[in-house]
Order: sequence, then structure tokens, then C-alpha cells
Amino acid sequence: MMASDTKAGLNGVSDSSAAIAGVLGGTGVEVKGPEGPVGSGSAALAAAVWFAYLNEAATMLEQDYATRDDIDAAMRFGCGYPVGPLRQLDAIGLDKAAAILDVLYEASGDCRHKVSAAITDRVNAGNLGETSGSGFYTFAGAGSADVVAEDAADSAAAGATREIKLVGVIGTGTMATGIIEVFAKSGYDVVYVARSDEKVAKVRAALEKSLDRAVSKGKLSEEDKTAILARVCGTTAHEDLGRVDIVVEAIVEDLETKKELFRTLDRVCKPGAILATTTSSLSIDVLAAETGRPADVIGMHFFNPAPVMKLVEVVSGSATAQDVTDTTVALCKAVKKHPVLCGDRAGFIVNFLLFPYLNDAVIAVDDQLTTIDAFDPLMKAWQSLPLGPFSLLDVVGNDVSLAIEETILDAFGDSCYTPAKGLVEVVAAGKLGRKTGEGFISYS
Repeated sequence: MMASDTKAGLNGVSDSSAAIAGVLGGTGVEVKGPEGPVGSGSAALAAAVWFAYLNEAATMLEQDYATRDDIDAAMRFGCGYPVGPLRQLDAIGLDKAAAILDVLYEASGDCRHKVSAAITDRVNAGNLGETSGSGFYTFAGAGSADVVAEDAADSAAAGATREIKLVGVIGTGTMATGIIEVFAKSGYDVVYVARSDEKVAKVRAALEKSLDRAVSKGKLSEEDKTAILARVCGTTAHEDLGRVDIVVEAIVEDLETKKELFRTLDRVCKPGAILATTTSSLSIDVLAAETGRPADVIGMHFFNPAPVMKLVEVVSGSATAQDVTDTTVALCKAVKKHPVLCGDRAGFIVNFLLFPYLNDAVIAVDDQLTTIDAFDPLMKAWQSLPLGPFSLLDVVGNDVSLAIEETILDAFGDSCYTPAKGLVEVVAAGKLGRKTGEGFISYS
């Protein structure tokens, strides 16, 4: 099917809801909310936003940006999804997914609904997923849901790694404090840098509070707590990072501020020290260019709260040395995190797949095709998600979400990534989500 030249978007999906619902029914895909199956209009909208996400994941694999396992692991560990997108496509059936995407593309004209070549090629080869015994994954047999384990090279063992004993962390926010805790709990000595003595004390107090909670829950002994705190030292001087083997910066997500910091790190850190950034959206290459050692610069994107979330996106720039990547992967595993590898582009894996889906949900409400009260619980129930899209936006912070979406739009240019009017408006009104008591939902 061919889409019209003009993008009809979700309005086109709404106008074609009966036809879309018919294809969903014919492929056995049932959209269920908290109360059970929903009508054709709600089903078509839900399918439009979700299948765009699934299709983008397939395209990401087609582009060789990340591996199958890393794409699926990123969405499971980074978002708490019960299944990764490529594994879900295999469960649906790639031929069925293609049929659904075809009718969505004809209705919407959205490029994200144009069936990915990664799906089409497999369908043409008869690899339909579980039903045929192979798709993105290989199964025990036709009709089986049991994935056959495949031998995979351990990227952490791909080559020599650098020795990591002393870790530096820069920043005083929730992310920085969480990263300090992660390393110290795993036995690493940590030096952290704050802008003032008051900030140094604040970080230590927050760390102690977190450890006290672990002690009260029986997850940590008093002796362990004392040992962890003894491994952590705060300072206000960047020069005190001169002995660290790796430094992880977790300061404000502002390009000019980070560029200045990387110039400082280049000056004070010893030769061979790895310079890592927790950026969720900025270019690794741009930061590396501020140093005389771009081979030592890498992205190490933790997710909040760092002590709880298992995922770390390990982002190599164009000049990042292989042993830096291997060392960072090995370090993630040493602190009991699940590393996934990806290249230096806006959004990395998780944000690039997640935020257009969240944005689509806002657009659906902007266009009066649904309501927050209806769509939030529908998506949560249908896909067994931890949170519906509006609840998740409010948890992330609508200002943070808007900044990520603007970065993706700037990088890729397609109008389908334009931030929704409703998101722009809540940010302008200061309704940033849970942290302000109101966002798309009121928490007062």
C-alpha cells in the first residue's frame, strides 16, 4: 500500500480506524485496556503509536546501529518493558506486523509506519518469527516460543582492558550520587568533585541516607555501610582527579558547560585515564574534540536511579579506542550493570525509541483523538508497562523530555520527531511533572 504525499498522521489513523481495527483482528492482535477489549478508534491509536516504536527498533537493527540483543535488553532494562521490541515482533509474527504497518502507513503517511527492510527481508525469506521457527531470533521449532541460545562473543573479552582501581565522579545531583554509590558498593575507591564544601557535604549526606535505608531493609550491614563510606572522598578541586583511572561526569546536561569540563579533565587527568560522560543526548565526538585525547572519551549513560536501574548505554565516539570500550563494558559488569553498545548519535538506543512513542501519545491528546485518562491506562494495560506514557513523562520531567525530543529532531530533521504542542505548553506553564507536583497529571 502507498501512503498519500501529505502526512495525515494520527488524524488519518483515526479516520481509518475501522480498516485498521479490521487488520488487527485479522492478524489476531487484540488491544485490551484495564476493562478488556477497546473500540476500533482506541485500538487504532494504540496500535499506531506502539507499532511505530516496534518498526523503529527493526530499522535500528537494519542500520547496524546496535545488535538485536542490545536493542531488546536496552528497552527491558532501561524502561522496564516485559519484552524487547524485536522479540515482540517475532511473537506477533513478522508477516502480521508488516500487514498492520502497511495499513497504518496508508492511513498516516508517517515514515515510521513504513515497513522496515529488516522485517520485509525476513518475511520474503519465510522467516516469520515464532510461527516459522525463526525471525529476528531462532526458536526450538515452528510454533515454539523457546529461543535457541546462540554463541555470542563477549565484548568485554574482545581485547586488553585498562586497570580500574580509583574512580572519579563529578556532580552533586541524584545521578552523580547514585553513581558514587554504585562504584563504592562494588569495592571501588571513589573521589567525587562538587562545586562547594556545602555540596560535598550534601552528597555525603545523601549517600549515607541511601545506605541507611539499605541497612534498615536488611540489604546491608552496618559494617558494610562503614566500609562503603570509607571508600568515598569528596573534594572541590578538579586537580584531585589526577590519580583516577576513570572519571564519570554527571553534571548539568548543557553542552557548553560539559565542553568546558572536558577541557579541564584533559588538563588534570593522568595519561590513559578514561573520560566518561553520562550524557543522554549530547555528542561524544563533540566533547572528545575538546580534549587532546579523543581515544579516551566514551559515553556511559546510566539510568535513574543508578543504584536500582541495571542498564548502562556504552556509547563509543568515532575516535574511541577499542580498549576503552572494552574496559567500560567490563567495568559495567563488575558493578552488576547490563551494558549495551551503541554509536554516537542522538538518543542512543532507549531515548530514540522511547520518546517518539511518548510524543505520539501527547499528539493524540492534542488532536482530541483521546484523553489522558483514557490513553494512559490503556497503553499500560495493553503492553504490561510499568507506567502509561503520560505518567512516564511526568516521572522523567517534561522539561527533560522536551529537551531530548528537540535533540532528536535537530539530529534527524524529520517532522515526525517534532515535539508535541501539549508538551511544549506544559513546560512553558512550569508543569514539569512529579517534581513540581503537576504535569500532564496533578499530584497535589
